[in-house]
Amino acid sequence: MKHFTIEVSDSQTAARCGILYTGHGPVRTPAFMPVGTRGCVKGILPGQLKQTGAEMMLANTYHLLLRPGVEVIESLGGLHRFSGWEGPILTDSGGYQVFSLSSLNRVDDDRVEFASHIDGSPVVLDACSATRIQNRLGADIIMCFDECTPYPCPLSRLEKAVERTVRWAQLCRQSHQNPRQLLFGIVQGGTDLTLRRQCAQALTAMDFDGYAIGGLSVGEGHDALVETTQFTAPLLPADRPRYLMGVGMPADIVAAVRAGVDLFDCVLPTRNGRNAFAFTDDGPIRLRNSQWTQDSGPIEEGCPCPACRTFSKAAIRHFFNVGEMLGPILATLHNLTYYHRLMNTIRKTIRDGTFEVWSRTFIEKHKKESQMEISETQERKECL
Repeated sequence: MKHFTIEVSDSQTAARCGILYTGHGPVRTPAFMPVGTRGCVKGILPGQLKQTGAEMMLANTYHLLLRPGVEVIESLGGLHRFSGWEGPILTDSGGYQVFSLSSLNRVDDDRVEFASHIDGSPVVLDACSATRIQNRLGADIIMCFDECTPYPCPLSRLEKAVERTVRWAQLCRQSHQNPRQLLFGIVQGGTDLTLRRQCAQALTAMDFDGYAIGGLSVGEGHDALVETTQFTAPLLPADRPRYLMGVGMPADIVAAVRAGVDLFDCVLPTRNGRNAFAFTDDGPIRLRNSQWTQDSGPIEEGCPCPACRTFSKAAIRHFFNVGEMLGPILATLHNLTYYHRLMNTIRKTIRDGTFEVWSRTFIEKHKKESQMEISETQERKECL
């Protein structure tokens, strides 16, 4: 059976609505995947995650390899059973940690040697081992091992990263041993459009099940992110899902959908929710602010999440300020619900032909948010 079908294409942009078929059910695209780095989305139950509108979750190979270990997860029935999440799962390969843990690793043409961020013990990942670990974890979609670079990055380093990413992708394809899993290649190249084209051409020749655009949202800013995405997405096969990795500001998501992207993931809604930062249609609000001390209204009128149905901003502010775990839980549920409401609106407007006008208005309204400093705490380690 074909694993991806496009049901509706927008006549004025490259946006499209489709269905991604996996071993654990279909996913309506464009779709947002909440991040469950270590096998769970922090602070909420799988059933609550489903109620926010999530259809697929992301987990991370590097972190699960360290704890609890692939052998443990495999012995307990695989990642779905271990996590309690019955829907589709995508696992990243650990390539992002080549960037985020650069101070703790050494990269050569064949592999990446990490000093564990937990205890300093040596950890080695290469294209073959990263693929086979994901085969054993049992996710529905697995990612090729790649080299994600920082921004800015010298051209010589970008060229080497693209060279490695392409060579590693071929090794991942050869090592892939679970036919029930879809394998996606990852296009790297920073904001250098020539290298993006070179990498995309090499990967599409390998005929992967889907393609990701990696190496963005690392400091390049909204305009450069959008320009790179608009250039790269059309280089990827139209009949395969396109995934923009790690991009999560609402305006960035909508702009990428305009370019023809189908899948997104980011820690923003959950990490920022835990730090009292809530997304709304009128822009983000900081729930610790004193202006909400006696505010009897919900975070957002009309939102169906448990936080907005039951609690006032004043109560949620109080929970945060006294250290009650309910505050982060409620804000996380609200933010995830907001993101999936946004994806529902995107799909609806594509289907009814109003996406072009709606998306321009939305981006103009929310673009400044992409430039603002989001909450930064020790919990940023979730991104590692």
